[in-house]
Amino acid sequence: MNEILEYLILQSLKRFSISFSGKTSLWGCTRFSAPLPWVFELMDFRSFFCCTSRSDRKEKAKKQSTWRIFSLKELHAATNNFNYDNKLGEGGFGSVYWGQLWDGSQIAVKRLKVFSNKAEMEFAVEVEILARVRHKNLLSLRGYCAEGQERLIVYDYMPNLSLLSHLHGQHSSESLLDWSRRMTIAIGSAEGIVYLHNQATPHIIHRDVKASNVLLDSEFKAQVADFGFAKLIPDGATHVTTRVKGTLGYLAPEYAMLGKASESCDVYSFGILLLEIASGKKPIEKVNATTRRSITEWALPLVCEGKFSEIVDAKLKGEYVEQELKRVVVVGLICAHNQPEKRPTMIEVVELLKGEMKEKFVEIENDEMFRCGEARGCSDGVSFAADDSLDFVSEEKEGVEEIEKVVA
Repeated sequence: MNEILEYLILQSLKRFSISFSGKTSLWGCTRFSAPLPWVFELMDFRSFFCCTSRSDRKEKAKKQSTWRIFSLKELHAATNNFNYDNKLGEGGFGSVYWGQLWDGSQIAVKRLKVFSNKAEMEFAVEVEILARVRHKNLLSLRGYCAEGQERLIVYDYMPNLSLLSHLHGQHSSESLLDWSRRMTIAIGSAEGIVYLHNQATPHIIHRDVKASNVLLDSEFKAQVADFGFAKLIPDGATHVTTRVKGTLGYLAPEYAMLGKASESCDVYSFGILLLEIASGKKPIEKVNATTRRSITEWALPLVCEGKFSEIVDAKLKGEYVEQELKRVVVVGLICAHNQPEKRPTMIEVVELLKGEMKEKFVEIENDEMFRCGEARGCSDGVSFAADDSLDFVSEEKEGVEEIEKVVA
């Protein structure tokens, strides 16, 4: 895998007029000149290529590889030439199509919309990370295709689409997410992020945790997806400073304003996701013709007054476990605290959601942000003008358009 990725990046660099001299290895002693942002992005891959020998990488690949390289012809056949009727969703990256291979297995194919240095790098990042991670709550890579200017990633097909489609999209009226399923999704997706933060080597920041990136399998178990924005955290580093990418409503303030990406930024985004799961509300909702309100601005005063029953999604029709609802909402709000040091780690989030850290939960409940009349920490009274662009992040992906149909 690393040799293939090295080749892809090398070809991309050549295509964008980056000159090389010296040895042929991409990282060895090669000297090259390139725009600084590209150099910094490429440095993320150094650990992949120089930490192990070629023979070690091949041996590891033999033991772990469950992916393969697809031909463009094969994917055209599987998706009926990328027919519109096969489209599952669309975003800034391109489109996702349902497909069926010759053996009858179902796949999802992400087809990049624009061929560019940015798209090539996001493609390389996602393929490499997907090939490296192995966890029951992370979407599995089936393979990829890189022919000509086509860049496609092949995944396992998730028959229940995304969490977004059930909370706000075409399946929301069907009320398929009972409380038990919501808890399973919350804990499962949290465990997937724990793997990225603590067990992956090097550690990984997702940077785009949101409802559309939590996919649901046939049993409604969560699979965190879309690693195109992911960043690698070197050993010993507390954060990386980078260009801001993500989705409005999920961005931690220190990341949105200063570009400081850390594991705590994923915690913030996950806190917003927890509030979505509990309430069925969107991260930012229109209040009137001039303002929008964040989900934390709406939820925090209700929590301070103990009105949890007014927070829970009406589609549940009162069928939920009160103590679990309280845990989800309180943990969601502390995760979305404006001060990073106040946020728990994802390991703590999992334990809190499972009810295993009772003393820690009591400590969180007594935090000043939950005191009536002193509520602070999440929103600081910030509202969004209704005519503000939802694309204020310079390199943000567009919102996913969920296609209103179910692929057979």
